[in-house]
Amino acid sequence: MDGLDGYPSVVVHAAQPGGRRVTIRGEDAGLAHSLADVVEFLRRAGLEDAPLHDPDFIEWRGGGSAIWPAHLDDPDGGI
Repeated sequence: MDGLDGYPSVVVHAAQPGGRRVTIRGEDAGLAHSLADVVEFLRRAGLEDAPLHDPDFIEWRGGGSAIWPAHLDDPDGGI
């Protein structure tokens, strides 16, 4: 399921105020506010069964799937 040139097909960019930008196959999928939003963007792209924790498929920049803007000020990252 690798993307172009061996890079992950999906990138969830680092959290910033408002959410985390998601790109799928190099195209902007939207601004996610939670993991549920990422799952919905993947569903819309026809990737319902995407392996969310497979680094060959999805790249979580600036922290994993538990890091969201509301957690930026939390020293435990919202965990």
